[in-house]
Amino acid sequence: MQHANAANRLDRLPISRFHKVTLLAVAFAYFFEFADINSFATTAPKLIDLWGVTVDQVAYVTSLSFVGMFLGSVVAGTIADRWGRKKSLLRTTLFFGVFSFVSVFSWDVVSLGVFRVLTSAGLSAMTVVAVIYVNEMYPAAVRGKYQAYAMVIGICGTPATNLVASLVVPLSDWSWRLVYLWGSLGILLVLFSRHIEESPRWHESRGDHAAADAVLSRIEAQVTAEKGPLAGPAEPVEEPPAVKAPLRLLLRKRYLAPTLLLTVLWVTQTIGFFGYSSWAPTLLAKEGFSVEKSVFYVALTTVGAPLGSYLASLVTDRFERKWCLVAFGTVIALCGLLYGLTFDPLLIVVFGFLVNLFERGYTALAYAYSPELFDTRSRSLGTGITYGLGRLSNAAGPLVIAALYNRTGYQSVFYFIAGTWMVGAVALAVFGPRSRPVRPAVREPKRVTSAT
Repeated sequence: MQHANAANRLDRLPISRFHKVTLLAVAFAYFFEFADINSFATTAPKLIDLWGVTVDQVAYVTSLSFVGMFLGSVVAGTIADRWGRKKSLLRTTLFFGVFSFVSVFSWDVVSLGVFRVLTSAGLSAMTVVAVIYVNEMYPAAVRGKYQAYAMVIGICGTPATNLVASLVVPLSDWSWRLVYLWGSLGILLVLFSRHIEESPRWHESRGDHAAADAVLSRIEAQVTAEKGPLAGPAEPVEEPPAVKAPLRLLLRKRYLAPTLLLTVLWVTQTIGFFGYSSWAPTLLAKEGFSVEKSVFYVALTTVGAPLGSYLASLVTDRFERKWCLVAFGTVIALCGLLYGLTFDPLLIVVFGFLVNLFERGYTALAYAYSPELFDTRSRSLGTGITYGLGRLSNAAGPLVIAALYNRTGYQSVFYFIAGTWMVGAVALAVFGPRSRPVRPAVREPKRVTSAT
């Protein structure tokens, strides 16, 4: 076989049970990523009381976790290209699940910090692989929508973890460990392994057109049985097999601009979001709210997260993603600032709810926008490096926030977070390329009534 024509054959498929099962598998992985990622933030107030952990120690553990995220992101691009998207998704999820489980048995803040670094590496690697996988498995016209749909389900892991933490952390001196046990349930993704396919575009990029055709034929048979005869695909464009992309590739003129822009996007998103989510329970507790109330208030705010991902699904394929990101980032900056200027419990919940709503929408949009700025050869490398640099930047973020809080107080933290979001919004507005040509809103591919 000379060419499997994977991209065009996938693009003309109507959405079917195959796509929905794939969506469910990715969403399940996302759910336990978001369930696990805030575990330390929700247990830190208890550890301050139980182990005498200081704000500076919370900052160090959080910072080192982002070093782990950077390493996971960088490795993710390599393993996604070497092992394939499906195997990488399963193995990275297994990795973070195992180390979340090991965190249950931590005996001091140092051991917990080591286990959180390893867990974070797996979390970040899984995210990069999942973004690439969705980008390659769904029709181009609706991939942004389905990336957001996966986030709608997945982001429920954040409020679920916060609610679990609010219930179990106060029970006893050991019950905080159950939060990490909860996060480890991502291991159950292995139950989906027989129901999802390897990316045929990955097979094709390696020059293995026969394997790509075999996967595509299975997918097309499932879709045809459910939806009827399919439209013929567009003619293939011949491309040489992809070779391993060296890091210096991103320094070429063609790739340097999107690499720099997306680095700014992910740096500001990471510092802005985790500066808020990782610190809100601890800072509220430090400002006089009880541990139970601080965790509960944050749990209520995170209810907005799934709605934000759903909002992104409504706009991502209808409007230019660049301008959606600019608008969402500006709203987050404003609401985050107002959150920090009030101590009224009702307003804390309202503005926190809005921060979570628009931030999760922003992230879903960014997951769709980022891989579109790279071609097939550079997609894994570019997505992994820029996402990883964003995570690495937050190795400094918690230290800055701790210094601001200790020297100038609670509200200065939120001025810093709001400013970070505005830097990202301005950079996208001025330098961000369009993710696609200007065109009317697209609709999902439709089936035809006769075979071709």
